[in-house]
Amino acid sequence: MCGVGCYVQHNWYLTRGRAWGSFVDVRENAAESYLAQYETERDWARKNCGRFGIFLSSSTEPFQPAERKYFVTRKVLEAMVDHPTDLLIVQSHSHHVADYLDLYPSLRGEVRFHVSIESDRDELPGLPRSASSVEKRLEACAKLKSAGLRVVVTVAPLLPIHRPDEFFCRIAEAADAVVIDHYIGGDGSREGGRTKRTRLPIAMATIDSQSVTIEYRDRMVEIARKYLPVGVGCSGFAGSFAAAGADPRCVTGG
Repeated sequence: MCGVGCYVQHNWYLTRGRAWGSFVDVRENAAESYLAQYETERDWARKNCGRFGIFLSSSTEPFQPAERKYFVTRKVLEAMVDHPTDLLIVQSHSHHVADYLDLYPSLRGEVRFHVSIESDRDELPGLPRSASSVEKRLEACAKLKSAGLRVVVTVAPLLPIHRPDEFFCRIAEAADAVVIDHYIGGDGSREGGRTKRTRLPIAMATIDSQSVTIEYRDRMVEIARKYLPVGVGCSGFAGSFAAAGADPRCVTGG
């Protein structure tokens, strides 16, 4: 669903003119490339940035169906066990993020799992249905958290939420924090220009005309902070969170 508005579709280097969503390029040598560049990249990052961090992945779903055939992500993670990062963020839109619970405890350094859940709806009119349901993704978050792993739900891009109090309460049960990011200010272009060229804003406005405004994001942030720590936009993805309110009671019904 959120893939319709994904900023990566505007990257000619990756798409090379192919229709977004119509292809998969498998980097079967990803683990070998990581090991070959490890020391150079680690040393440069520590010297210039303070620590060696990897975001896996901002452009490609690490747990798409092809992973169950090629195991590209698993091989990279296995390489990281003996060649660790200082910070690793595993970003996924799939409940299959919980498939490698046997491997995750072996990872060293700071590790966070970011799971995208953009709304409490599995479907918006005019957009493809999510391949991984909201319920399955919440269950995956709960499994990761129960295993002692740090879990952040990324409501990004923020889509219309039907029952926000219930939604953020559920997230608080399954995750440690939430990041909320609207396509305005979040897609890397002025006033969300990239996303406005897609079907996403029209589909959002059909459900809730206010959802295409930055004020809608601010309202959702205020509600979410009643239940758990909240990060907003880039600073949230970087790990900056405002504490939850003092009375995080779950609200049901309504």
